[in-house]
This record gives sequence, C-alpha cells and structure tokens, in this order.
Amino acid sequence: MIIGEIPAPKSIPAVGIETVEMTMRFGSFTALDQVSIKVPAGTFHALLGENGAGKSTLVKCIMGFYHPTSGQLQVDGREVAIASPRDAAAHGLGMVYQHFTLVPSLTGAENLVISRARVPAIINWSKEKKRLCAFMQTMPFDIPLDRPVSELAAGEKQKLEIIKQLYLGRRFLVLDEPTSVLTPAEADDMLGLVRGMTERGELTVLMISHKFHEVTKFAGAVSVLRRGRLSGTGRVSELSTADMAGMMIGDVKLAELDTRLPVSPDAAPVLAVKKVKAPDRTGLKPIEIDELVVRSGEIVGIAGISGNGQKELSEVLAGQRTAEGAVIVKGKPYGATRPETRANNVRFIPEEPLNNACAQKMTVTENLAFRTFDLAKDGSDAIWLDARGMKKRATALITDFKVKTASPASPIAALSGGNVQRAVLARELSGDVDLLIVSNPCFGLDFSAVAEIRARIMKARNAGAAVLLMSEDLDELMEMSDRIIVMSDGKLVYETPTRDADVAVIGAHMAGHH
Repeated sequence: MIIGEIPAPKSIPAVGIETVEMTMRFGSFTALDQVSIKVPAGTFHALLGENGAGKSTLVKCIMGFYHPTSGQLQVDGREVAIASPRDAAAHGLGMVYQHFTLVPSLTGAENLVISRARVPAIINWSKEKKRLCAFMQTMPFDIPLDRPVSELAAGEKQKLEIIKQLYLGRRFLVLDEPTSVLTPAEADDMLGLVRGMTERGELTVLMISHKFHEVTKFAGAVSVLRRGRLSGTGRVSELSTADMAGMMIGDVKLAELDTRLPVSPDAAPVLAVKKVKAPDRTGLKPIEIDELVVRSGEIVGIAGISGNGQKELSEVLAGQRTAEGAVIVKGKPYGATRPETRANNVRFIPEEPLNNACAQKMTVTENLAFRTFDLAKDGSDAIWLDARGMKKRATALITDFKVKTASPASPIAALSGGNVQRAVLARELSGDVDLLIVSNPCFGLDFSAVAEIRARIMKARNAGAAVLLMSEDLDELMEMSDRIIVMSDGKLVYETPTRDADVAVIGAHMAGHH
C-alpha cells in the first residue's frame, strides 16, 4: 500500500469498548468514581447525565485526552493503554464534537484527504477522487464532496464530520450532542442513518445527549452518570423517560410546570414590533420584521437554526443594535433606555449572559443589584449605595435560585456557565415583570435546572407577563409556547398555535423550505 492511502472501509468491522472501574481524580476532587460501562460492537448506546455528572471526563479518558487515575479500558475484549488521541485512533476510536471542526473554505474532498495522518506531499487528485467515490458508495450519506464546506447545510456538515471519522478508519464513535445545530428533520435523518450502520455491524456509537426523544428513538441501551458515578443502565425499551430522569437527578423533586392558563382573547398587546429593519452581524443583509405582537399572559416562541437573525432581533429589543421601524411597549415607542425599561417592567435574559448581562470582574452581589442599586426603598433615586441591603438581597436570591458560588463577594466570572445563567435569571425574574425577552435560557444547563427555569418563566407568564422566548431547542418551544413563529434568513416566515403545531412543517420552514 502507498503511504497516505487508507484501507477500504468495508474491511473494518465495528469496535466494542468497555470501561472497567474507571476512576479520575483531579487533586481531592473525584470526577469519575469506578465507572464500568459496556458498549458492545455494533450497538447504539446513549450516555445521559446532568452537567458535571462526569460524561465529558469519561469520554476524555476513553479518547486519550485524560489518563485515568485507576481502572482500565478494553477494546474488543482486550485491555489497552490509550495515552493520547493518536492511540485511540489506532484502535479505531473516534469522536464527533458538538461544534464543527471542518475547514470551511475547503471542499469536502479536501477536508477528508488532509485529515489523514499521512498525506503525500503532492496529492494525485484524480486518484484520490476515484478512491473517495468508491468510499462514498459504501456510505449511507450522500454529500457533495466537491463543494466548499461553507456552502453545506448544518445537517450536511454534521454528516461530513461523521464521514471523516469513518474515512479515517474509526469504527467506534462518540457523538457529543450531535444534533444541537440541526433541524428536527436533519437530526432524525442523520441519527437514523447512523443507527442503520450500527445495525449492519459497521459502526458502534456512544451518544451524549440531553434529548430524551432522541435516546428513546435511536439508542438501544443507555447508561446514566450522576456525580461521577454510574447511577443506572439498561435497555431503552424497558425504561420510561421518568425512569431515566430519576437516574439522572436522584430523589430531587422536579419543579412542575404551572397549569397553563389559556391566553385571554382580549389580552392587551405588551410588545409590538412593526416594519423593523436592521443590519445583521455581517452587515451584508438585513433582518426584516414586518409585524410581531406579544400579548399579556402569553409566551411567543421564536424557532430557528442559529444564525438566522434571532440574535440581531434580541439586540434590537435590548437597544444594542440600531434599527429602522417601530418597537412599541404598552402602546408607546420604546428605546430600551434604563428609565423606559424600569417604567415598563421589561426584563431581558440574553444569550451568553456572562458577556452580555454581567460585569465580569464585579461581584455576584453587585451583578445581582444592577436593576435596583440606584433606587431607595421608597422607589426614589438613591444617593448612597446600600451595601448591607445589596448583600442581604443577593444572599436571598442566591438561596432562592440555587446559585452555586464560593461567596456572594466572588467575581461573577468565577461561576460556572450554568450558575451565571441562574444569577441573571434571579436578577431578571424578581419583582414585577410585564415583558420578558429571553434567548436560549436553558442552553448548557442540567436537567433539574432546566425544569426549574422553565417553571419560573411559566410562572411569570401566568402572572400576566408577555414573554418572547427565542430558542434553538424546538422541544423547549413546544413545551413552553402558546404560539410558535419560525425565523429564517432574517424574516418571520411561519406562525402556528402550539396546540396545532406540526414539527415536520416547523422543521421545513427552519431549513428554508417555504
């Protein structure tokens, strides 16, 4: 064989793995505690767990990024020592990450060829293309390899990431939240094809996911981690969603979503957006919102794949992006100034709250006081800062919203992402709320925090707040919204009451087929 070539894909069968009492300590902290998981060759296995449960640590031990403190890894029944990702690759183990690792300006074919460990100094493209053509005929995915990756849809990019691993001879794949950037139809299509490969014995999959419907639809077995330990495992067909949730969070009582009160037909409009036009992030094309109305006591969900103008719309409403047209709150023009925000009880929970809703070097106490520090108890302008009052209020909010922080005096940047999110929610959801604008409120949060936060948003809605909820998680929108509007290419392209919603139709509009 010529150096730089790879074996024909058909000759490589699926690879099975087993972790035996795998333990990983970082100083005095035990991230993994004697975890034993078996993923036989040709199976589709799901790995569930809250944030910090040890999923990433386990996967990094399997893939050679970490060296476990104790325990062993077996590949196809034999103990192996994996000191680096290169060792993992040599045993046929690969990983597809949540974010794309392809070079956007190169074609699919170029991305595949340069990903090999050894590439000829001069690439014979006619020969490579023949080999790639033969290779693609053995793949269930049909992807144009002659187009730059930047021109591919998100679903095609994700499939190309998987194809890259298979092309490199990997036959055990870790899929880390593989559908986070896909429409429902793209996700089902991709996971269905991958499942088919496992059934034919061509591939073994360990999928990290937080979407129960994906686990129940595609995985054969599931393992659940909680606080670094294996808390349960079993055949998916024999477990309910409640069983899996129980393994993830233990005996914690989940916050129940409030009984949803119907939206009154004569509910007053709180937010109205009319003929709004603003440049997008690139400055090359505008976002254009002809009309958007959110009434008191309703949640309007904005669905869309990331990058279709949701972020720009939220920035317009927050006063962070200049726009033509009218934004009206409670019947009056609204410019998102501090006095207007306060007078109208408008609250804002942005995407990436640490960068967009916090002063990173200031303390948790100070960040929690941003809405009230300049008000005296009677509502008049304060002359002095009430440090004691700020601390007392912060302590109460930290307790109420379960914000984990070493101290209220810690800089907010020292908190984990989930706890920054909780702190911002604590600040924005306390007091009277008439309009709540929220972007991806549960992104990256664990299962119990998600239930709690959704219940709090629902509580605000039931108390009469108008809620505009932008989310890339369609399950979240289906669970929370009264109406769903799809945003695609900077425009609102489709609207449906949630009770009549068809996920396939919403997905088609998200993908731009409208």
